[in-house]
Amino acid sequence: MADVAGLLLAAGAGRRFGGPKALAVLDGEPFVVRALRVLADAGCSPVRVVLGAAADDVRAILPDLTSAVVAEEWESGMGASLRAGLKALEKGGAEAAVVHLVDLPGVGAEVVRRVMDGADASTVARAAYDGVPGHPVVLGRRWWPEVVAGASGDKGARDWLKGRPDLRLVECGDLGSGHDVDHRADLPR
Repeated sequence: MADVAGLLLAAGAGRRFGGPKALAVLDGEPFVVRALRVLADAGCSPVRVVLGAAADDVRAILPDLTSAVVAEEWESGMGASLRAGLKALEKGGAEAAVVHLVDLPGVGAEVVRRVMDGADASTVARAAYDGVPGHPVVLGRRWWPEVVAGASGDKGARDWLKGRPDLRLVECGDLGSGHDVDHRADLPR
């Protein structure tokens, strides 16, 4: 299998949540640490995390095996985080990147492994939960320049992915939940 990097987007301020979700804690573990562990356990290497809001606070709790990237324009939305992260990965030799979001505690390493299975430089794959497209998304290196060029606002790669005939939806509803945590009430009990 090709080398697949892990890219965790964790720059948001979490306004609806009441603070940066990267710092939220579930079962004694900060979301950012949990999500990085998921990517590493799935076999992603290297693993990078994109920071923005409360970057110093988040950086202080990161495990040594991660490398933080700061999205200077993080306040403009997820597009800035995706651009910063993919640009940081360009320097390495990974053939593809798994793009994961920090606010998905129901996504485990099994989901990431399934979606990245067989990934190469041309892969475009996305997890689906009961047929509904979600995250993580796998982007082959071939597509990174296009994704970077089109990533803006809060859409990330959404528009770029829409209607692609080469997009492979990978059903993962049997392995996890793709539900994001937007409000504290959304936290799993």
